[in-house]
Amino acid sequence: MKSISLIIFLLFQIPAWAGNNEPSASSEERLKIQEGIASFYGKRFHLRKTANGEIFNMQEMTAAHKYLPFGTMLKVTNQKNGKEVWVRINDRLPQTSKRIIDLSRGAAQELDMIRDGIVPVKLEVSDEEIVFSLIDHFKENKPEDLRLRYYESAIEMEKPSIIGLPAEICVIGNMLASTLNN
Repeated sequence: MKSISLIIFLLFQIPAWAGNNEPSASSEERLKIQEGIASFYGKRFHLRKTANGEIFNMQEMTAAHKYLPFGTMLKVTNQKNGKEVWVRINDRLPQTSKRIIDLSRGAAQELDMIRDGIVPVKLEVSDEEIVFSLIDHFKENKPEDLRLRYYESAIEMEKPSIIGLPAEICVIGNMLASTLNN
């Protein structure tokens, strides 16, 4: 009877050993910091000073954001068509804006959003070090709509093999299986 109990216990453990090799969050999810609506600006602001003091060129790959530090590089993905562009933050959006980012006309053309005017986008940074530096930059004043998190690295573990189980358990398992089938 003890052997049958052991076999049943082991049979329920096999799915747990099989487990899932996926990390808790994909690398893409780890780098996503915001989702929302993007717009673009161009002719009216062309060759004027931006908030960081440089001259705006509507054909460059730049953008305005409410609070990300100047110089932050972002991958912007148009969620309607999957097109992506890398931009550098060099200007500020008004704090009251409902948009999360205002792109230069050049970046908007790369995302194929000129006709639409506004599109849903996803903002990502290049690596986890940027996420850590943004966490450090904002400290306790992190804006609620920014998704900045520490992720723990997965612990690598070797899964036990059922091949190494004693032969007695395998034989009893076969007896149990034939008993259950009858």
